[in-house]
Amino acid sequence: MLVVAGVMLGMLLSALDQTIVGTAMPRIVASLGGMSLYSWVATAYMLSSTASMPIFGKLSDIYGHRKIYLIGLIVFMLGSILSGLSQTMEQLIIFRGLQGLGAGSMMPVAMAIIADIFPPTERGKLQGLMGGVFGLASVIGPAVGGYLTDNLSWHWIFYVNLPVGILAVVVLLIALPAMRASEQQRYIDYAGAATLVAAIVPMLLALVWAGNTYPWLSPQILGLLGFSGAAWGAFIVVEHRAQEPILPLSLFRNPIFTVSVIVVFLTGAGMFGTIMFVPLFVQGVIGTSATDSGMIMTPMMLALILGSIVGGQMISRTGRYRLLAIGGSAFIVVGLYLLSGMGVDSTNDVALRNMIVTGFGLGITMPLFLIAVQNAFEPELMGVVSSSVQFFRSIGGTVGMAVFGTLMVNLFSDNIQQRLTSILPPQIAGQLSPSQLGRMVDPQALLAPGGSGGLDQLPPQLAPLSSQIMLAIRTSLAGSLQQVFLVGMFATIVGLMVCFFLREIPLRRTARGLGSAMAEEARADSPASASSINVRGRVPEA
Repeated sequence: MLVVAGVMLGMLLSALDQTIVGTAMPRIVASLGGMSLYSWVATAYMLSSTASMPIFGKLSDIYGHRKIYLIGLIVFMLGSILSGLSQTMEQLIIFRGLQGLGAGSMMPVAMAIIADIFPPTERGKLQGLMGGVFGLASVIGPAVGGYLTDNLSWHWIFYVNLPVGILAVVVLLIALPAMRASEQQRYIDYAGAATLVAAIVPMLLALVWAGNTYPWLSPQILGLLGFSGAAWGAFIVVEHRAQEPILPLSLFRNPIFTVSVIVVFLTGAGMFGTIMFVPLFVQGVIGTSATDSGMIMTPMMLALILGSIVGGQMISRTGRYRLLAIGGSAFIVVGLYLLSGMGVDSTNDVALRNMIVTGFGLGITMPLFLIAVQNAFEPELMGVVSSSVQFFRSIGGTVGMAVFGTLMVNLFSDNIQQRLTSILPPQIAGQLSPSQLGRMVDPQALLAPGGSGGLDQLPPQLAPLSSQIMLAIRTSLAGSLQQVFLVGMFATIVGLMVCFFLREIPLRRTARGLGSAMAEEARADSPASASSINVRGRVPEA
């Protein structure tokens, strides 16, 4: 339980950081400047954490899960200190990337540590608690970030990580036995790591920039995607030849692994790619304030926690996961369908109901596929298979956010232009400057205090039409978000269909790893016998 506490403290540290920083970003930009670099604070973290997950997963299998997890914690805390000391946006972006490297180690290796200690039949309960940690962070993170920013300074949103991180390090150093692979010589796949980073980073950059910074068919985006495609090809060739590959392609021969990563990718794309637009709908269409919209999101996160706990308990009690995977995915589909049906007349209560359904389904599925995959492989591969599942979920969410964001912008632009054409008299429309038209088609007008945005600066002859223009913006935004939710629903429907191909094998009731080693060590009569434990190729690390 001490080990679990230490691992969960590390996970809470990573999850809290993501929610706290988002709340403080407007104040950070006001302090450091660099509004054009706003999105890069999150993008740098996302890039480094996603690209490094499979690498650290493999390294943990070579050098031990405990060692790599502790290194990740220390790197994360170092990045937190430097981020808090940042004097420019450029410095903050670099140090957030360093934080992301630490998170890229912590997230997948934490799951591998749990797999070392507990058998699959018991992991459901623990994985449910892990999902609850992320839900708890989503609930309290914005409040903590707002309090620290308002009452101390934005620097403290990074410094607050240190006490939690130090406590996690101390607990793990005391409670977690150091385990490593057997004495056979191990090899680091440097070429695989390099080609993987070369494939992921340009791809994520292209998806983040496309439709926003550059058009989709611009030379910059096409060049990044082309380079990424070539790097993916090189990665596949390198991994085929590597003695110990970063991401063994042989994993895909296991149907449980293949089905699981497809489902988590599609669920990540459909779910996380649309969930980011729920606050926009609540604030922009329904007209709820930013503070109140954060409160509306809280029940969704509580439902996610409940779903994680319920799903974990059911897996642990029954030892089965296939029907639960289908049921949880169906909940997500229904939730997204309900979200797609919201319009300008929807209320907070309707949005609340839809988000609870969606959050409950997401909570059920979050730990499930990781448990299924871990159950299908030997302990020597726990690090790489755990990181692979997290990697594909993260990539799916990134792709979804980028693609759906571009889709929303394009749909909104088309919708508002059509509605303005029917509202504005031709003689008045011809007199408006591009900047005035830009203010009229900017959904930011719905998010400004008072809901007027730049519309109060339009020519006097448009004053009688201001309410119609505002309604046109709300209706256009609602229509575009409805389409985004529908696309997300179809992505999760495909994931639901793939779930039917998920092969189910009974969950093991022994850990066959660290848990067995600890049990044998407890029964040993002498230190000598305890030091010679060898469980399925794993021995205590000197």
